[in-house]
This record gives sequence, C-alpha cells and structure tokens, in this order.
Amino acid sequence: MRVVTDLPHRIREIENTWVPLPGTPERMAARIFLPEDAGPTHRYPAILEYLPYRKRDFTALRDTPMHRYFAGHGYVSVRIDMRGSGDSDGLMTDEYLPQELQDGKDAIAWLAEQPWCDGNVGIIGNSWGGFNGLQIAALRPPALKAVITSCSTDDRYANDMHYTGGTLLTDMLDWGTSFWTWIARPPDPPIVGDRWRELWMARLENLNFMVDDWLRHQRRDAFWKQGSINEDWSSIQAAVFAVGGWLDGYSDAIPRLLANLKVPRLGLIGPWAHAYPHLGTPSPQFDFLPEAVRFWDQWLKGRDTGIMREPMLRAWMQEKTPARSFYEVSPGRWVGETEWPSPRIETRRFGLGDGTLLPAAGKTGATHDNPIERTNRSPQLTGLVGGEWCPFGSGGRGPEFPGDQREDDGRSLTFDSAPLTERLEILGATVVELELAVDRPEAFVAVRLNDVGPDGTSVRAAYAVLNLSHRDSHEQVRPMTPGHRERVRVQLTDIAWAFEAGHRLRVAVSTTYWPMIWPSPEEVTLTVFGGELLLPVRPSRPGDEDLRVGVDPETGQPADFTVVEPPRLEREIRTEAMTGETVVANY
Repeated sequence: MRVVTDLPHRIREIENTWVPLPGTPERMAARIFLPEDAGPTHRYPAILEYLPYRKRDFTALRDTPMHRYFAGHGYVSVRIDMRGSGDSDGLMTDEYLPQELQDGKDAIAWLAEQPWCDGNVGIIGNSWGGFNGLQIAALRPPALKAVITSCSTDDRYANDMHYTGGTLLTDMLDWGTSFWTWIARPPDPPIVGDRWRELWMARLENLNFMVDDWLRHQRRDAFWKQGSINEDWSSIQAAVFAVGGWLDGYSDAIPRLLANLKVPRLGLIGPWAHAYPHLGTPSPQFDFLPEAVRFWDQWLKGRDTGIMREPMLRAWMQEKTPARSFYEVSPGRWVGETEWPSPRIETRRFGLGDGTLLPAAGKTGATHDNPIERTNRSPQLTGLVGGEWCPFGSGGRGPEFPGDQREDDGRSLTFDSAPLTERLEILGATVVELELAVDRPEAFVAVRLNDVGPDGTSVRAAYAVLNLSHRDSHEQVRPMTPGHRERVRVQLTDIAWAFEAGHRLRVAVSTTYWPMIWPSPEEVTLTVFGGELLLPVRPSRPGDEDLRVGVDPETGQPADFTVVEPPRLEREIRTEAMTGETVVANY
C-alpha cells in the first residue's frame, strides 16, 4: 500500500458537525474532510459514507485514509453516524428500516445545500454502507448522481447473512449478537458532552434483539422485500460502480446488478473476501481509490475520464488456488467482459453418472446414458472444511476460507470427470440439475463444484445450499413428498475459475453443510438418479492483458494510532472420541 500525501488539494478536517433530521430535534453526527479552500467561492461535489459504526474509533482507521484521499482530489468527503449509533441522537432497532433510508436521503439533501457543495453528491460504502447506498439510491434523491457499492446485495433475503437458499445461516446468530452489542455502545463524551449518559441509557433501555425478528421471517416476505432493490430495478437512476471479491458472501450480487440495472454501471470482482478492493485479502489488491476518483470525476464533475469505455465487468480469473483455509496470494489474472450477461459465454454440459461426469451430447435435456441410483445420508460434520459464508478480508484475520475439500467429499456423493486434456475457464454461475428423491418432507442439499488436482487435493470453486421446500420459490414453499422423484435446479455461486489440464471436475452433493448452515430438522436420506452439470465456459478475449488494474494501491494519509495487540482469529475443531461430539470454536 502506497501512502500518497502530495495530492492536488490541501485538505482540512472538521472533527464533528451536526446534520439536522427534518421534523425532529434529533441530529446525526458527521466528520468532514474537505479541500482547504472549500466554501462559497470554491464549491465541490460531496461524497457520503453512512454507517452505524462509531466514526471516531470503530472504523476510523479504515475511513480516514480514504476520505482524506477523496478530499485531496477535490471532494468534500463526509462520514456520518446513523441515527441511534455512534455520536448521533435517536434509536436504532434493526437494519435498513425506512427511517434509516429516509435519514440518508435527507442527509444527501443537506449536503447538497451546504456552501461548500456544488449540489452533486455521491455515496460510497462497504457492507452496510454498500447496502444502504443502493437502497437510498432507490429513493431517488435529486442530488445523488453516483453510487459506489462494495460487498453489498440487491436481495435482503436470498443473499444476506440471514438465509441462503432458504436455509438458516449461522452467520445470522454470530453477526446478530455482535451487532446487538455494538448498537448498545455509548456516544463519545467529547463530542456530545454531558448528554452522553442520557443517550446511552436510552439505547440500553430500548435495545431490540434483532435476531428474534429475523427468525420470525423465514420466507421472503414483505419484511425482506423492504430495502431489496431487485423489487424494482428501475428505481435506481444514479450511475453504479459495484465491487467485491469472490470469497465474499455477496459477490453474486454484482453480476445481477450489471444484468438488471438500466443505468450506466460497472462491476469489479477480485479474489478478496469482505473488504474494499485496496484493503482485501488475498492479494492482489486493486488500485481502487484512483479508480473511484475516475468514477466520481465522470459522474460528479462531468469529466470524460474514459472509465465508461472500459469493460463493464473486470474479474480475477483464479487458477492454482491453494487448498488451504487461509492464503496470502491468489494466483490468476484479470479478465474483462464488455457487457453482462456476456454473449461470449458458452454453456458446456456434463451428465452425472455412477460417480462420473461425462460430456453430455446435445444442448438441452441431456442425461447420462446409464440410469443410476446412489444414496447418501451425510454425517452432520459434512461442511467442516467449508469455511465461513462471509470471510472478512482485511488484515489477514485467519482461517476463514474453504480448505481442502477431501474431508467433506468423503462424506458426500461425488461425480468426477476424466482428467481435462486442456485448460478450461469458467465465468458466471454454474448450475447443477439433480434427479433426486428424499425420505423426509423437509430436506437440504449442498452442492459443490470442486477442482481436483493430480495429487488428489480438492479445492472448492463454487457451491450452493438449497432448502428443497424452497425449490420453486422463497415465498411459497412446498415440502417434498417422501420418495417422490423430482428434478431440482441448484444455481451455484458465480465464479471466475481456471481448471488446469490434468485436473478433474468434481460435483459433490450432501444433505448437510454444518457449521455454515443450521441443521435440517431430521436426518435425511437422499437418492440421486442422475442429472447435469452446466458450466459457463469463457473463451479467451484479446485485450485482457491491457486491463487497467494497478499493482501498488494508493491510499491517503492514515490516522495516527498505536497497535496494542495485533488482531488475530483462530479456529479450533475438537471431537470427543467417546461421545462423537464435535465443537467448532473461533477465537
């Protein structure tokens, strides 16, 4: 990371100012970074980052260099604590409520009216800030011209840390309990003065345990549709730059945004986990802040920076990925597609046989020549090497990535191809269609696409879990009929992946995937009678080698800080030999 201090504009900082909330005496607290000469005679566009985390400490080390960088390039960059969090007044009871989004819209209007603002506003955020950036954009604030959204989603039910594929993610529980404690934190006395204790006690007395609400909504109902921008793609009218990483839990949203939004849009997906592209692990990081400035200059200052003439989607094509639960570097290269979905992507089909994957004849309805009948009742331990649903990708936190899959493969039904005779690259969403039956009305399937090396190591390329009661819809569920054979379509996570010559493709199917998802109510026996693997094969594209990516990311001047103890994350798996009880503990 290269710290840049010689920027086009000298900057100044306002430690705290108050943003009024219309119709109420309450205010939100804002920290402002701006060009030194910003004022009535020198007006600049504003950039908003809007979060529920305390701006003076919790995210200060991440926020400060980025906002200083933007201010040094001629923007007023503003970090606001949401109502009920940090140093702001009021109460917060859940994520992405209409009040939160309206407050964000009001904050944009306030920014546009300030004497140092030229009336043009952008919004940026990673994770929560990426979510509400899209959701606020859907309210169409007149001054909002552009959005940069990182590690976010368009669908609060199907693609968030509560549920996936209609199954309950254990992330809901650990994230929910963590956030419950964070919103109970007090404001900072040097900012709010003697009112800090009164504000804090109000938060504690009105503390809502959100997990209880989330568990009451186990289908995609109005609770989740509120704030899900895929309910009306046309609601967003600002230009969108969507970024994320393949290891992040939200990377699938980026292809969906590119495919469905009607506004100017760009997508960037690197190898990282849950972090901004210049901060993510594993490397290579992306020179993100200069690219963000190009995007802001295009849409907030009206300059033709050329950014919109570059490929709509830039993605890291992974190759020779280590079969380890953490690694510093992801081998591969950058590739680009000028539109998405890309008409260049071709579907290649393989039929599922008796432990085999064979190239399927024909383009539709192909099945394996020999009917099969393979059964599996996966031990609950299947999934131990699956890693976290959403690893955190800054600071090298610890063993959160999927490891060598052989342990889980041995507890699953597997279907292997012959060794590949040539390199095979995919980009997009793999689909596995299964002819199956189960012996219970409620059952899950976990499906993985693995890359098996000549030495037997098995690396997970893509996966999905599906509550079979949700096979038609997340809104109108339909329990399975025990013993009844059905064809079920499972769409796996989007990925860019290169399978090397000599490697084999493996489809692995299990009925459990713990500890990522909560167990099924009963043990289930699954029978697979056949099916297909549909791969999104990407041919090479001239020009990939000329993609603009940057290899030494720039950042602004960091905040002063002292490391008391380096951060770390450890995972321990313990099995008691007498009882067979297994415990997964993260520290």
